[in-house]
Amino acid sequence: MDDARTSPEIGLGIQAFTRPPGAPRLPRIARGEGIWLIDTGGNRYLDASSGPVASNLGHGHPRILAAMEAQARQAVFAYPSQFESSANLEFAERLGRLAGPGLDRAFIVSGGSEAVESAIKFARQHAVATGEASRWKVIGRQPGYHGNTLGALAVSGDEHAHEIFGPLLRATQRVPAPLSYRLPPNHTVESYARACANALEEAILREGPETVLAFIMEPVGGLATGALVATDLYYEAVRQICTRHGVKLIFDEVMSGAGRTGRFLAADHWPSARPDIAVLAKGLSAGYAPLGAALVSAEMVRTVAEAGGFMHGFTYNAHVMSCAVGVAVLQEVEEADLAGNAACMGALLRQHLEALAEENPLIGDIRGLGLLMAVELVADQQTKRMIPLEKVAPARVQQLALQHGLALYCRRTSRGVYGDWLMLSPPLTITADEVEILVERLRLTLNDYATELRMEGILH
Repeated sequence: MDDARTSPEIGLGIQAFTRPPGAPRLPRIARGEGIWLIDTGGNRYLDASSGPVASNLGHGHPRILAAMEAQARQAVFAYPSQFESSANLEFAERLGRLAGPGLDRAFIVSGGSEAVESAIKFARQHAVATGEASRWKVIGRQPGYHGNTLGALAVSGDEHAHEIFGPLLRATQRVPAPLSYRLPPNHTVESYARACANALEEAILREGPETVLAFIMEPVGGLATGALVATDLYYEAVRQICTRHGVKLIFDEVMSGAGRTGRFLAADHWPSARPDIAVLAKGLSAGYAPLGAALVSAEMVRTVAEAGGFMHGFTYNAHVMSCAVGVAVLQEVEEADLAGNAACMGALLRQHLEALAEENPLIGDIRGLGLLMAVELVADQQTKRMIPLEKVAPARVQQLALQHGLALYCRRTSRGVYGDWLMLSPPLTITADEVEILVERLRLTLNDYATELRMEGILH
C-alpha cells in the first residue's frame, strides 16, 4: 500500500492554487545569472519583467549575496520592540536620504500590500492625533491596484476583485484614472487628465472634505493601467487639490520606486507635486528578501509618537536580514547609477519597441518611464479594437514567450475591460545588447501570436 505522504497529490506547490488541474507544468527554476533565468533542463530565459517588477538587480548579484551571508553569520532576526539593529538604522538612513525631504522616516515591513496598509493606518492615526478624527475615507482610482490584503484591495480599482471580495471590504470612493490611450469621446489626453483631476475634487466635496483622509495613486501605473504616465498638469492639480482640502496624498511606488523610472522615486519627476506619504517595496530589496516601506515625514512621526506611538506592526517589521539586503541594494543602485541606466536603457527600449510596432499589428500603444514600460495589445492599430477578452491575450503571449526564452509578467485588472498589456520591465542592470535580445525575442513571440489570431479570423 502506498504511503499517503509520498502521493503526488500531496503538496504540489503554490501553483496548485492558481493553475487548473492538468495544466502544463511551468519550467522549474535551477538558478539565475544576471538578467537570465535557467531551468532544470538548461533552458535560458531573459527576465524581461524582473519577475513581478521586483528583481531590479538581476539574479545572483555578488554584492547582495555577500551582504546576506555576512548578516546571517551575525543575527538574522531581532524583534524591534526588544532590540534595534544596525541594518535597520543604516537602511532607514540611506532610504530617507535618497527619497528626499518630507519622506525621511521609514516604517519597514515585508512587502507592498503591508506597506500600503501601514501608510493608510498611519495617515488615520496621524489624523486622530491632530484632532481630525472625522477623516477616515480613502479615495482611489479606477482602474488602480495597491495590493491583495483586504485594506489594500479596498482602495484598489479592480471591478472583478471587488465582485468576489466586495462583501469583505468597506467600499471606498474611486475616481477615474487619467488613461492616455483609450480616451472618452471629445477628449484629448490633456483635457481628460484635467477632467480626472476635477473628478477628485468633486469626490472630496461630495463626501465632505472633513471626512476624507487620503488619496492614493500610482504615479506611474503598474499592472492596473499598463505603465500609465499622466501629463504634468495632472500631478500638479492633484497635489493642489489635496493641499487645499487637507487630504494626504499617497504615492504607491511599489513598482515605480528604487530607480526604475530613471529617478529614485517616480515622484522626483514632478517636484512640485511631492506626496505626503510614499510606499515602496519590490525593487527596494531587488527580490532578494521580503521588504517594503511606508515613507513619511519626521514631523508626522513625531506627532504620532508623542500621542502614544503607531498602533500597528507585523512580526517581520524591520527584519534584520531584509534590512541588510536593502542596504546592499541601495548601495548598488546609488554607486552604479542604476537609475541613470534605467533612463538610458528605457529610451533605447522604447525606440526598439516603436520600430517593432511598425511591423507587428498587435502593438497599439507603448508607454511608461525608464524601465517601467508596457505595450498594449490590440487587434487593430487604427481603430484600437481590442483582442476579444475571452482570448486572455496577455496570458497566451506569456506562454508563447517562454517558448522563445522570454519571461514576461502579465496580470489582468477588471477582466481586461480597460485593455490588455504586457509589462516590459527588465532588471536595471540590463545592457544595450541585452535590450536588443529582449526585443528580438518579443518580436518572435508576437509574430507567433499574430499568426494564431489570423488563423482564427481575429486579426486581418
